[in-house]
Amino acid sequence: MKNFKVITPLFPTYAQVSVMIKAVSGHSLKAVRSMINAIQEQTGTPQNPVDWSEPDHWINERLRGEDAEIAQKIWQTDNHVLNPRHSYGCYLFLNNPLFELMETTDSGIWTATARGQQFLNGDEKVLRLLDDREGLLQLLELLAGREMAKRADLLPEWRAFLHQSSTFSADGSVKSTLYARLYNLIDRQLATREGMSYQITDAGRQWLSKALPARKADPRKALLEAVKRYNDQQKELLREQISTMNPYKFEHLVGQLLEAMGYEQVEVTKASGDKGVDVVGRVQVGITTITEVVQVKRMQSSVTRPLIDQLRGALPYHKAIRGTLITTGKFATSCADAALFPGAAPITLIDGERLVELLIENNVGIRRSNAVELLDVDLDLFDEPGMD
Repeated sequence: MKNFKVITPLFPTYAQVSVMIKAVSGHSLKAVRSMINAIQEQTGTPQNPVDWSEPDHWINERLRGEDAEIAQKIWQTDNHVLNPRHSYGCYLFLNNPLFELMETTDSGIWTATARGQQFLNGDEKVLRLLDDREGLLQLLELLAGREMAKRADLLPEWRAFLHQSSTFSADGSVKSTLYARLYNLIDRQLATREGMSYQITDAGRQWLSKALPARKADPRKALLEAVKRYNDQQKELLREQISTMNPYKFEHLVGQLLEAMGYEQVEVTKASGDKGVDVVGRVQVGITTITEVVQVKRMQSSVTRPLIDQLRGALPYHKAIRGTLITTGKFATSCADAALFPGAAPITLIDGERLVELLIENNVGIRRSNAVELLDVDLDLFDEPGMD
């Protein structure tokens, strides 16, 4: 029989699951389901939508009796981690008999099993079992093979994985299962998100490395570690190049970056008469196209507030409503408040580390290699019919 993975729709974070276990233990499964139904029945209309953003307000207004009691417990447990409106995904996860996290007692009470208690205590064996069954380890492997990846980059391999291992096949389901599991990894600090790109963290690599040896000394572990070392070397080389390149070529590099990020009519200004602006571009924000000006500073020392004030003062000259200051170095601590000063035009700050990430994310100054091809035998294909 095929061993299905990626089972739970509306996949929650483990922090939300922990809240659900703590809050509903002691109530019957029927009562928990009643609370969920009472919330789902209040759908509203496009003309009069239901606002679920403030549980402190809506729980007692819309729910009664045990429904309200359970919802309050969910909301108050662990300081508002789980909005009861979104508890259905936790319910589906906990009610899956394969996971054995909750059980119903002879008196009808829904309570945590021994494994459920281990889950609450952060038992690594239990967490890794759940990660494996829900495709999280597979997703970490996909992230580990890339420096940074957008969801669109991950989708083809994730779709192929689901085709072999899951019942999810519709395009919307493929995308939603991927996003929910990425969010779970981010919540556990096993992955991070910068803009539209995702990246495995050192903690994520360590977590994955502990899982791989169980797969008969899987050589992928050494391969993924080698890929990380190589990519780290290339990132360091990229930092060196942008720190030593000709200043005018650096401005053109930033112009290329803006174009890769979707800016139009990008222009690198002349060496003089630019009013402190090096690059000008236009970008679509919603239904409005706005002009943005960029000043670049190739320097190792920290940028200070006067440069922010100088750039902000140049905005009217270019009919711009916002600006960006990019440096290969860092920003002084006072710059963060100055960049978003109340009543003044906003200035985005991009330091050397973030600049490298943006260059990699948008494929500027780097080339991606697809030289490594991994072959995985589809063991499900060789399962004997009717065998578990």
